[in-house]
Amino acid sequence: MTTPNGVTAVPINPSTELGVFEPEAAAAMGKAFDAACEELHCTSQPEVVRELIATLVIAAASQGELDPIRLRTVAQAGFAICRPRGLAASAGASAAS
Repeated sequence: MTTPNGVTAVPINPSTELGVFEPEAAAAMGKAFDAACEELHCTSQPEVVRELIATLVIAAASQGELDPIRLRTVAQAGFAICRPRGLAASAGASAAS
């Protein structure tokens, strides 16, 4: 997620263990997060959806994955597995419009 002043920020769930990432890793994570949120229409979803995507991106980056496209793919795949049925239906309806 990019803030109005151009800083890349990835929201971190307080229950997620804190980690330190190099600026390049943080930038890749931010790009992956933004792309996954855009493709999954997160602006119309509850905050918990963005938190889940951020958690999935952080988990993959913590394992050493730093390619933004692969980070985005991991988040999308994890989201598809984790999301409740109600979100699946609303995400599909959003995608169809």
